[in-house]
Amino acid sequence: MSERKTALLEVIALNAEDAIAAQTAGADRLELVTDMAADGLTPQVRTFTAIRACVDISLRVMLRLRDGFAAGDVDTLVRLAGELRTAGADEFVLGFLDEHGGPDLTAVERIVAELDGCRWTFHRAIDRSADRDALRKQLADLPGLDAYLTAGSAAGVDDGLPTLLAEAARRGEPGYEPRIMVGGGLRLDHVPHLRAAGIDAFHIGGASRPGGWTGPVSVEAVREWRDALDA
Repeated sequence: MSERKTALLEVIALNAEDAIAAQTAGADRLELVTDMAADGLTPQVRTFTAIRACVDISLRVMLRLRDGFAAGDVDTLVRLAGELRTAGADEFVLGFLDEHGGPDLTAVERIVAELDGCRWTFHRAIDRSADRDALRKQLADLPGLDAYLTAGSAAGVDDGLPTLLAEAARRGEPGYEPRIMVGGGLRLDHVPHLRAAGIDAFHIGGASRPGGWTGPVSVEAVREWRDALDA
């Protein structure tokens, strides 16, 4: 499954209708979730298989059981990861913190072992961590980690822009090899500043749905983002 040579555009999809619209409009990759009231939980296997049958772009499947960034039932997360792998999923999204705001290495390492080398994104738990730099370095050697989904701040890109630019400048340092994928309060007017810093991956959810989360992904909205990233 190929991805564009220009900036990567990832769109949240809840179902096959969303997936088809996003691919039609030029999305490179989808993040598959359910229950956006809880900021995105693991979808059912049948949702993954229905979407996989409809589109040929990359799919990253969320591994998350509840709102917040505590892992909860790790055995269930490992089981779900295995079921999704069996169904054909080969890219994932996850990220858990311990009670001190550091990465929950026990949970993350168990799940990553089940993924068996699949590529995965550490999601916006980094924006709630006690020490972003320490988290990156603690996760640096985990197999398959190739991206951080981050706004630079729990409050969103407006607040986190200086952090994003500073982290982009450290690309290639230990812990800073994974791609920065910006999402969380991201607007089109942020894009030129981020692109100028070399950031080349962008994630949208609500921005792709003018009617809100109860409405479908809009081809026109995603195409506006595709055009902006390709400009």
